[in-house]
Amino acid sequence: MAKKKSKTIIRIALFTGTAVSLFFVPWILVWAWILPLPDTVQKQAEQAIGHGLDGIIVYVDQAGKPPGFYAAGWHDREKKIPAYPQALFKIASISKLYDAVAVTKLVSAERLSLDKTLADYLPELIGRIENADKITLRLMIQHRSGIPNFTDTPNFWASPTETYEEGLSLILDQPANFEPGEDYEYCNTNYLLINKIMDDVLGYENFQFIKEEILVPLNLNNTFSSSDVVNMDSVMSGYHVGYPHDLKADGHDMLASAEDVGVFLRALNDGTLFEAGEKEIYSSIYEYNHGGWVPGYQSFAEYNEDLDAIIILFNNTTDRKLLLWNLSEIICGRIVKILKRN
Repeated sequence: MAKKKSKTIIRIALFTGTAVSLFFVPWILVWAWILPLPDTVQKQAEQAIGHGLDGIIVYVDQAGKPPGFYAAGWHDREKKIPAYPQALFKIASISKLYDAVAVTKLVSAERLSLDKTLADYLPELIGRIENADKITLRLMIQHRSGIPNFTDTPNFWASPTETYEEGLSLILDQPANFEPGEDYEYCNTNYLLINKIMDDVLGYENFQFIKEEILVPLNLNNTFSSSDVVNMDSVMSGYHVGYPHDLKADGHDMLASAEDVGVFLRALNDGTLFEAGEKEIYSSIYEYNHGGWVPGYQSFAEYNEDLDAIIILFNNTTDRKLLLWNLSEIICGRIVKILKRN
């Protein structure tokens, strides 16, 4: 789901400095912000559980130091299995980084063109998606297409779609949200279409291309296309506030361990993932950090330049108002402070 949620609410209150602003900030965020900073990342992970998260995994790769693996809370709260750092996790929209790298490599090989349009690649959508003849592959990658977001459909997450056709049907014949290139709006439909375009150009599912071009070269053996191909016991359970059941069997999201995501993000940011000329293409179209959200799963993949550190944070509790997303942002920030202090 969308990465660019509203920034942490607490920041607004603290920078305005008014009692009125603080009154409207949920106290769970205030408390998480003002608590004394723990001595270690492990203690911060344990503290996060006290704020209402069921389980948390943190991976840190800081230059010049061995990688750090941390976990707290539950891997499966019903079975009382403690969280552990090697568990698989639904990474949701972090997968867009892998998609953008795959597009980059196909563009470099001249199998795709950033300037060709949706109409060029999927002519059947002419007249079904407004501005199909103006929306380029570049604009879709950058979320500047104006295409409506299919996951914003009312009650979408109560019964998510499972196929390309089902997802696309939710936005066909709908008016554009803005003219192509005139604005920005995070939109999962863009990447639904990009994946379809890659499949068509390759002649097979693009995850196989991702595996050959990204996963195998980096020895990422714990990254998978969906829960259909993994041992479900290794997948961290996911929980949504107010919903009584484990969500790990729902959906067909990409899964990975925190370490695999961290190794990928390091190679993305230092450029070792790319062949000659590819890094320049990638830098022109997409970003180097990302977050992800699906019910029961929140994920953050961040590179901190000051520390030359990769920080991966997974937590398995979500809520309708996204307070726990904001809480996770605070936790990420506190982990950075701990690393800087140490």
